[in-house]
Amino acid sequence: MNTLTRRRFLAFSGMATAAAAATSAGWMELADRARTDPLPPGAPVLVLVTLYGGNDGLNTVVPAADPAYHSARPDLAYDQGEVLDLGEGLGLNPGLPGLKGQWDRGTLAIVRGVSYPKPDRSHFRSMDIWQTADPVGPSSTGWIGRWLDANGRDPLAAVSLEPVLPPLLAGAATTGAALPLRGLALPRGELGTAFAAMGSGDGGEPALQATAARSIADLHRTVDTFGSALGDTTGSAGKGSDALAAQLEVVARCVELGAPSRVYSVSLGGFDTHADERDTQQRLLSEVDAAVSGFLTRMTGTDRGRQVVVTVYSEFGRRVAANANEGTDHGTAGPVLVAGDGVRGGFVGEQPSLTDLDDGDLKATTDFRDVYATLLTRVLGADPEPVLGPGRTELPLFTAA
Repeated sequence: MNTLTRRRFLAFSGMATAAAAATSAGWMELADRARTDPLPPGAPVLVLVTLYGGNDGLNTVVPAADPAYHSARPDLAYDQGEVLDLGEGLGLNPGLPGLKGQWDRGTLAIVRGVSYPKPDRSHFRSMDIWQTADPVGPSSTGWIGRWLDANGRDPLAAVSLEPVLPPLLAGAATTGAALPLRGLALPRGELGTAFAAMGSGDGGEPALQATAARSIADLHRTVDTFGSALGDTTGSAGKGSDALAAQLEVVARCVELGAPSRVYSVSLGGFDTHADERDTQQRLLSEVDAAVSGFLTRMTGTDRGRQVVVTVYSEFGRRVAANANEGTDHGTAGPVLVAGDGVRGGFVGEQPSLTDLDDGDLKATTDFRDVYATLLTRVLGADPEPVLGPGRTELPLFTAA
């Protein structure tokens, strides 16, 4: 089984060097900029949530009313009474009640049948295509990296909360900042008290000692700025049942404090469900639901938060038919979820047919680059052509003209 992890993807993509050479900008600089050069309160912010492994779109936005769905995967299918009804014969996975609430409030859009020309069933190649927005490639830059290059070249404008920088943040001239949650682990107890005291400085001390004291004081002030979010999550970031919630907790704190970032990247893995899919995927989707819906609810409480747009995607969906292990294998198109106060809720794009397939796979009805073009235009206020090339179509994802 060719399981995808973030580290393996980086190695495959050839962008490990770029990731390793990512900006030296860190938490202290971000905290300093939040104090001295905060993001204007009305500036929209994009939060990208990557689901690594190939999430099964058919059991996320479930065509429970379609007999072909039940025929193709009798042991994996959800009945209509089990799913959270969305209309048009579709329902959300029962693990997504929080996102169903967003749908009912009209702040969740579901883009259906999203993929790219000539689908590739390799985790690595497909995720590379999604993150570079280059189906022909390979490309040495990610789509957010190219946006950084074309819009001020500020590395703190795009921040990853993941252990390593994802390729989507790598530009030719500018690379976003990788600020893993473990980057600010301070000692606790007696050692922590002693370390904090070292930052107090002492009049008349040599210049080097004074500089060291200021650095320690800056570090503690940074932790104070981002609060308990960092201190409470340093042990769980990137793994465990609350890994995504931990990342989004820090994103929320950054947004509320006015950090200068316009894009945040977070992720969750484990969606490569070749066996025993139903329980595993529902558990993972429940984790996504709690993290994302909790984040969105918190964001409605502030002016800055109400400018946030969350986008959830995976590198591909799964095959329509179940395999012999009560799982599904690598497929093609899947849904992309877009949520936030300014989002026009509802379905976008056509639902792929379950009876008109391409060698057992769904036929895509929406090009993923059109989703990106819409986010670039409506959220980041940028011309999508320098990032994605010509010919993209804007999708009706937002309420504001």
